[in-house]
Amino acid sequence: MERVRSFLQSPTYGNVITVLSIDGGGIRGIIPATILAFLESELQKVEEDENARLADYFDVIAGTSTGGLISAMLAAPNHDDDDDDRPMFSAKDIIDFYLQHSPLIFPQNHRCSFGGIIQSIKSLMGPKYDGKYLHKLLKEKLGDLRLHQTLTNLIIPTFDIKRLQPTVFSTYEVKRNSSLDAKLSDICIGTSAAPTYLPAHSFQTQTPNGQLREFHLIDGGVLANNPPMEFGRFLVISIGTGSAKSEEKYRADEAAKWGVLGWLSSHNSTPLVDIFTQASSDLADIFLSTVFQALHSEKNYLRIQDDTLGDKESSMDNATKENLDKLVRIGEDLLQKPVSMVNLETGLLKCFTGRERLVKLDHLCQS
Repeated sequence: MERVRSFLQSPTYGNVITVLSIDGGGIRGIIPATILAFLESELQKVEEDENARLADYFDVIAGTSTGGLISAMLAAPNHDDDDDDRPMFSAKDIIDFYLQHSPLIFPQNHRCSFGGIIQSIKSLMGPKYDGKYLHKLLKEKLGDLRLHQTLTNLIIPTFDIKRLQPTVFSTYEVKRNSSLDAKLSDICIGTSAAPTYLPAHSFQTQTPNGQLREFHLIDGGVLANNPPMEFGRFLVISIGTGSAKSEEKYRADEAAKWGVLGWLSSHNSTPLVDIFTQASSDLADIFLSTVFQALHSEKNYLRIQDDTLGDKESSMDNATKENLDKLVRIGEDLLQKPVSMVNLETGLLKCFTGRERLVKLDHLCQS
């Protein structure tokens, strides 16, 4: 696979346009991080270059919520290094980032018996977590880096609750609309602001002519990370953060009786948020699967997802050491399992082998 430099060359450089899409899912971002660490290590072997990074090989990296955070980490230049055309994080670094910081972003003191009751009451009055540690961490790591400085093209969806419309931060769009050239830290905080979990985020940008623009952002999970329409020219890798969908969690006869509180708190979860976040990844997968099948280009679309997680593993904020370690193992095991295309009737996955297909991506890009 030939390296691309999307900030210097057209995104159509080469025979195919390579797209990496990463789902949201809170601390479950460890799962795609584990898979991406494997992919990056394989590329390093092929190139015989331990400094090879995913940003060198993907024309576009897209993600929302925790997937947006991973996308930015993969594409952000290392501002503390003389060689500022290298990414700040390797894929392996991102695993360590989640293991180290997740317990501080999502403190687990509420998981005792009475703590759970108190936390449920508090969650009706405000977000479950104040987000202060996450905000400080992202501002420290990403500094003043802005969207136009990323090492490859980035697409991060959010939702602006003041305008009641999606706001997509894209390196393509920022070239014609400089008001979108926000700090990466602000974009990441905004796309990570999952309702009921973390507070909405507001900030301003200023264009070269002095015009100010306000943003009032939450998680962009209702948006699908789909590439443009000439699908035969694309190679898309879409990586999920896992789900418990196969458990058939909610029933219509139950939900028919729910009021506001029922949609916000049932089955020790938040049904509205579960549905909201699951819909975005599934809609993208179903759409892309259908299109690539119709064009007889199935080999150009790879979806890696595990939809058999238990309640503890599928939580967005269960940042206990035991669960974090288990999520790493799930990512490692997923590389060995058959994965990929969604069954359009059941919503579950039909079987293909994932690890070998990742290794063969190099040949697809050169074909």
